Amino acid sequence: MKTISILGSTGSIGRQALDVIATYHGDLQLGFLTTNTNAELLAEQVERYKPYGVALCAPEAYQRFRQISSFDGPVLCGKEGIRAAAAWEGNDIVLSALVGFAGVEPTLAAIERGITVALANKEALVVAGELVMAKARHHNVPLLAVDSEHSAILQCTVGEHPDSIERVVLTASGGPFRNLPLEALEQVTPEQALRHPTWNMGAKITIDSATLMNKGFEVIEAYWLFGLSPEQISVLIHPQSIVHSFVEFTDGSVKAQLGVPDMRLPIHYALTYPSRRPTALPRIQWEQLSRLEFEPPDTTRFPCLKLALDALHEGKSAPVVLNAANEVAVEAFIQRRIRFSDIPAVIAGTLDAIPSVALTSLEIVIDVDRHARHKAIALVSHLQQRR
Repeated sequence: MKTISILGSTGSIGRQALDVIATYHGDLQLGFLTTNTNAELLAEQVERYKPYGVALCAPEAYQRFRQISSFDGPVLCGKEGIRAAAAWEGNDIVLSALVGFAGVEPTLAAIERGITVALANKEALVVAGELVMAKARHHNVPLLAVDSEHSAILQCTVGEHPDSIERVVLTASGGPFRNLPLEALEQVTPEQALRHPTWNMGAKITIDSATLMNKGFEVIEAYWLFGLSPEQISVLIHPQSIVHSFVEFTDGSVKAQLGVPDMRLPIHYALTYPSRRPTALPRIQWEQLSRLEFEPPDTTRFPCLKLALDALHEGKSAPVVLNAANEVAVEAFIQRRIRFSDIPAVIAGTLDAIPSVALTSLEIVIDVDRHARHKAIALVSHLQQRR
C-alpha cells in the first residue's frame, strides 16, 4: 500500500487525484491534504477521504478550518506546515500540485527526505530546475511527470536509451484564441480566456494556456526532466489534444502517446508507476475521430512562448524572472487591471530590467523572484495609468 500526500488538494489537479485514489479502495491511502485558502473544500475532503493530516498555508484559512471541522488528526499552518506535510516520514509519494512559485520549497523538502515526487507544479523546475534535479540525483529520488505532455514523453521513452532520442515534440491545443484576429486580442476578457476548448483546469494555468506561456514552461520542464538540449524540444499546435506528445528517435522511428484530454489519466500513471493498472477512464472513440491536425505555433500571436524559449536559452535566473513576471501579469489580467495583450509586455519589460545571475542557492532564487515581482508590479501600475 502506498501513502500519498497531495499538496494543493483543493485545486483542479488535487481534486482529480482524489478521484483517482478513491477508485483503489485501500490500495492507495492518503497522508496529508493541503490548501492555501480553501478551508471549506478542505473540510469536505477530510470528511470524505479521511486523510492522516492537513495543512493550510493562510493563517485565516487555518482558523476557519478549526471552526468548521472536527478533524482530530494533525492540522498544520503556514508555509512551514506545507513543507512539513511534504516531508512527512509516512509519505511514499508526494503529489506536488501547488500553483506557481509556492511549489518550490515543498518539492525540495520532499526530495530531501527521499520521498518520490509526482510533479504537477511545473514552476518548481522552471525557476529552480538545476537545484531540484541536483537534489533528486543526490537523494536518488524519482521525479514522476504529471503534466500530460511530460507523462507522454515518459511513457514513450520507457525502455529506450537516452542517446537514441533525437527530439521530443510537445503538443498544444492553441487555446481559445488560436484563430482569433490579432487585433481582437486587445479586447479579450478574462471570461473568454478562461474558456479552454479541451481542458478543464484552474484559472492560472488556463490563462497560461491561452497565452501559450504554459507550453513555454513545459519546454523548460522537459529540458530538466529528460536531460535534453533546448534544440531537441519542439512545440506543435494540435487542436484535438489527443496526441499529448511524441518522441522522434535517431533511427527515424516515432512514438506518440494518445489519450482523451483527461488529467486523471497521467495522474493515474504517475501514482501507479511503473505498472499500468486498469481504469474506467474514458477511451478514445476512434470511429468518431475524423482528423488529427498539427501546425507550428505563431509566436506573433503567442509572444509568451518565444519569451519562455529565449529565457531557457539565456539560462541562469532568466526563467525565475519569467515566471515571477508572468504570475504578476496573469493576476493583474484576471483582476482586469491590464489587457490580455499586456501580459507579454509586462514579462518582456521585467526580463529586460532584471540582470541574469547564476542560481547557486535557493536563497538567490527567492531573492531574484522577489525583485522580479516588484518590477512587474511597477510595470502593471504604469500600464494602468496609461489606460
